[in-house]
Amino acid sequence: MSVNTEIRAPRSTVVRPFSLFYITVTEARAITPNMVRVTFGGPDLAGFTSGGLDQRVKLFFPLAGQDVPVLPAPDDWYQAYKDMPDSVRPVMRTFTIRDHRKDDTEIDIDFAVHGDLGPASRWAGRAQVGDVLGLLGPDARHADNGGVEYRPEGADWQLIVGDDTALPAIGAIIESLPAGTPAQVFLEVATAADVQRFDTEGDVRITWLSRAQADPDQPSQLVAAVRNAQLPSGRPYAWTAGEAGMVRELRKHLVTDLGWDRKHGYFGGYWRVDTAEDAR
Repeated sequence: MSVNTEIRAPRSTVVRPFSLFYITVTEARAITPNMVRVTFGGPDLAGFTSGGLDQRVKLFFPLAGQDVPVLPAPDDWYQAYKDMPDSVRPVMRTFTIRDHRKDDTEIDIDFAVHGDLGPASRWAGRAQVGDVLGLLGPDARHADNGGVEYRPEGADWQLIVGDDTALPAIGAIIESLPAGTPAQVFLEVATAADVQRFDTEGDVRITWLSRAQADPDQPSQLVAAVRNAQLPSGRPYAWTAGEAGMVRELRKHLVTDLGWDRKHGYFGGYWRVDTAEDAR
């Protein structure tokens, strides 16, 4: 596949918190049977920044027959995106930056893959060097970049919970923990072979759960695991993300049952069962 690696996204006439970028695949590799890590580069990334460990971005995928996705006009981009004809409007999905190497103008994004069941999974399973996506993310020229929720300041310990869609952000958080920082982590992945290793100086205890080994009568093994856990005393900070129903039940348990201050945490419903992001 031959693409122009010097392609540039349109820029707004006004500096805004988020801008559009074209990003080019420089490497794609499976890190577990159901997770692919794609490294992106390209000249546009010189203008990109990442504001935190769980930085959210939008990715735009090309339609069938396109080498490069058509991006909306940069001013009022979302209205412009909705106004695009179906024949050219790219598929848009939300992802988290796994790593941003500013000196090398590179980013890593991890994709949970499940065959051809969704456009992002389908693309990631076939990603090759030279493939191009569009990205909406923080503009390095703007001082106030949103899309970041992880703010554990003042906490005595951290509770981190998520499924494989939250794993990229959770991996970045775990690896950044200062020496001795207590954290209890509960992670759900597709199979036992999808367990990852994180290098950290934090005092981290991870419980891995496999959907392949889950009790079909158990609504959420993540919620059950947290309910049954011996949690530390002191002021907690909770960061939890993944399937919306799981996140809602866990928030209810922590805030209503245990009396945690909802302000001392983040509860992100990344996806819903049987509901694509387009429909939401």
